[in-house]
Amino acid sequence: MHDAAFIIVAIDGGAATGKSSTARALSQRLGLMHVNTGAHYRTLTHALLEAGADPNCPEQIPALLQSLAVETRLIDSSAQLAVNGSVPEESAIRSPQVNAAVSLIAAQPEVRDFLFQYQRNQAQLAREKKFPGLVMEGRDIGSVIFPDADFCFFLHADAKTRAARRAKEGLTDSISQRDEIDSTRKTAPLTCPEHAVKIDTGPHSLEAVVELICEHIHSSNG
Repeated sequence: MHDAAFIIVAIDGGAATGKSSTARALSQRLGLMHVNTGAHYRTLTHALLEAGADPNCPEQIPALLQSLAVETRLIDSSAQLAVNGSVPEESAIRSPQVNAAVSLIAAQPEVRDFLFQYQRNQAQLAREKKFPGLVMEGRDIGSVIFPDADFCFFLHADAKTRAARRAKEGLTDSISQRDEIDSTRKTAPLTCPEHAVKIDTGPHSLEAVVELICEHIHSSNG
């Protein structure tokens, strides 16, 4: 546990399990700083593609990473990754090109190493900005980035529910393919931490999932 006045909440899960909606709603409800690490990898993928990276030629990536400087832009309660001074538009990081490349690029050890300390440092930023805590979502938060998080949740849902959510977002990438790449990569694979509270988001509304998480946090805090 960290100091009583500051909590770290880790939310992990595969594509379209509801991580982002849940984390955003939780941050608003509890006044926490929100960090979407999936957006980090999309933003970095976008920047690498713009720099000429070929997702199928990972040997190019280390040199290209050297040309990228990252920093945080805080927009309301959401911490956004800026690369070389700018935060790309949401439409840019969710383009078909980024959708097709993000899991391949995110699987590269050099890319994950590049973002590891940056992501861990978000807790210090949240403290400096006087937030009572941090909610970070992704695929390796409770297992790699914050294995000692005060609260760790793993969201999952059946394939039909996830496919419907993905279609509603206007995304056409294959969930099963993303799961396969994310779960089998050598560095920081998608996995459910042993200490995580598992929540099936399929049968529940967003409000109900957030309520379940809040109940767990409040009961653990006494």
